[in-house]
Amino acid sequence: MPIYEFFCKGCNTVFNFYSKTVNPQKKPACPRCSGPLKRQVSLFSCIDSSKQEKGPEDLPLDESKLEKAMSTLATEAEQLNEEDPRQAANLMRKFSEMTGVKMGEGMTEALRRMETGEDPEKIEAEMGDILENEDPFLSTDTKDAPKKAKRNEPLRDETLYEL
Repeated sequence: MPIYEFFCKGCNTVFNFYSKTVNPQKKPACPRCSGPLKRQVSLFSCIDSSKQEKGPEDLPLDESKLEKAMSTLATEAEQLNEEDPRQAANLMRKFSEMTGVKMGEGMTEALRRMETGEDPEKIEAEMGDILENEDPFLSTDTKDAPKKAKRNEPLRDETLYEL
């Protein structure tokens, strides 16, 4: 059963809901304040070459571009055929283009090879050391961009609610 994350702006909290169906249309109310919830795309963490975990705040992303890309690509990601590496590579390239985040040379090469239909396991066997030692994302040109005020990290309610 899929688990979806919903954010309550009033409580500044992320809640987890499980669903018996994929991509449900139902939008639950906040379990704490009964306010409206906004469905979120789950974030991921990356490991850089020093093997220390990075949080979302360490990635070279513009939040507004990230939110727009995630909402635009969410439907495509949900319909992704996990057996087709071309689709995954294509989605990753679109994400990079929409957010302005440039990928490292190794990651770019690996995606190019996946898009041509090469076996991902073969690519990993041949490029594993390169990809492991490379920061997959390069910094974007944000020198001239105004710094945004840092928002308080949302709380995470670890309870699993039914959707």
